[in-house]
Amino acid sequence: MTDTELDALLDQVPRLSDRVRVEELSGGLTNRNYRVDTPDASYVVRHSSSDTRLLGIDREAEHLNSRAAAEAGVGAQVFDYRPDLGVLVIGHLLGRTLENDSFGDPAVLGRAAEACRRLHAGPRFTGEFDMLARQAAYRQTVREQGFALPGRYDDHADAWHAVHRALAARPRVTVPCNNDLLAGNFIDDGDRIWLIDYEYSGNNDVEFELGNTVTECEFPPERIDAYVEAYFHRPTAGDRARVRLGALRSEYGWSLWGFIQAATSPLDFDFAQWGRHRYEKAVATFRGPHFDRLLAEAADA
Repeated sequence: MTDTELDALLDQVPRLSDRVRVEELSGGLTNRNYRVDTPDASYVVRHSSSDTRLLGIDREAEHLNSRAAAEAGVGAQVFDYRPDLGVLVIGHLLGRTLENDSFGDPAVLGRAAEACRRLHAGPRFTGEFDMLARQAAYRQTVREQGFALPGRYDDHADAWHAVHRALAARPRVTVPCNNDLLAGNFIDDGDRIWLIDYEYSGNNDVEFELGNTVTECEFPPERIDAYVEAYFHRPTAGDRARVRLGALRSEYGWSLWGFIQAATSPLDFDFAQWGRHRYEKAVATFRGPHFDRLLAEAADA
């Protein structure tokens, strides 16, 4: 988008018309994010112009769930939603955006777990997020469109369904979840952590939420244990197993997101490598020595 096009877009949102500064923010693989300063306040404008149907993004749910997260005290305030423009305007949060290594600080890790608890205790979200169903939809898209996949991706279908049978043996109540809590979606102001980006939000189990973070942020085993303890306080073996299976579900399911993006996104980003990295981590768990134990402990939770 050119500066002229961006100005024309922002001019259509009244509260941004007297802007004094506009800065594009880093991150965002399905949208563009801009910080917009006015004399009275600072905002973040999330603009989506791409067709995200293949990725299963529901912009109306993103808007409603962003409002619910703000009500829970963990998300930025929502000021405007203009679906006709592909624009969501939220408040700019003061604080630092976390990186993977940030979680090595036990205080940061504890604030991150507390932020998740606040979100999960907040108003129920619009829509459900089920990685079993999403993976199946993504796989169908890849098949129908003829997109490239690792040659042995489907070899793990039986193990994939075994994971969900184990989890279904002792189903958990679902809660509002972000479902995409990589490091860049945590904003730390030093006293509390805020959670941003609700593109994939929906009601889900907490173990997927935690597992997604531990794999996206490349937590070593001891940090996974510390994070699970920070969230649950007194986790059971079943809690620990379900978080590790949450990481596996994230890896195997979201890897397809990467392969779809590799075939469709105009962005200069190596989505194919992004997908392969997650797929390879999933394979390591499927074939690893602890897989059967994780299934058993999850089923007994």
